[in-house]
Amino acid sequence: MKKLFTQLIRFGIVGAIAFLIDYAIMIALTELAGINYLVSSGISFTISVIVNYILSITIVFKPKKDANKTKEFIIFVFLSVIGLGLNQLLMYIQVDILAIFYMLAKIVATAVVMIYNFITRKLFIEDHAKG
Repeated sequence: MKKLFTQLIRFGIVGAIAFLIDYAIMIALTELAGINYLVSSGISFTISVIVNYILSITIVFKPKKDANKTKEFIIFVFLSVIGLGLNQLLMYIQVDILAIFYMLAKIVATAVVMIYNFITRKLFIEDHAKG
């Protein structure tokens, strides 16, 4: 249980770093470059996924020892693409349908996707061997 708690704390720190990168890039692209919020949100999400992957496999999850790193990255990206789809759907619903300001909508979408990310990465990336 202590290991899971420590892992959740590390995941939270990594998630916070990735979120700050994601959020800052999204706002810069939308506000400074005039790019549509859905496009800028997709770009910022993609950049944050790369940072998140590197940090996740180095300080959060213990990757399978015999894992093919290319296959592991492809799985991570595949799971992240689903997360991106969920992010974009939540952004669209909140901003275009519910008229929530995009900066606030991003925080809600990120929280939901963060839960999805932890569960799927723990299931598909981490070595669950006892010991």
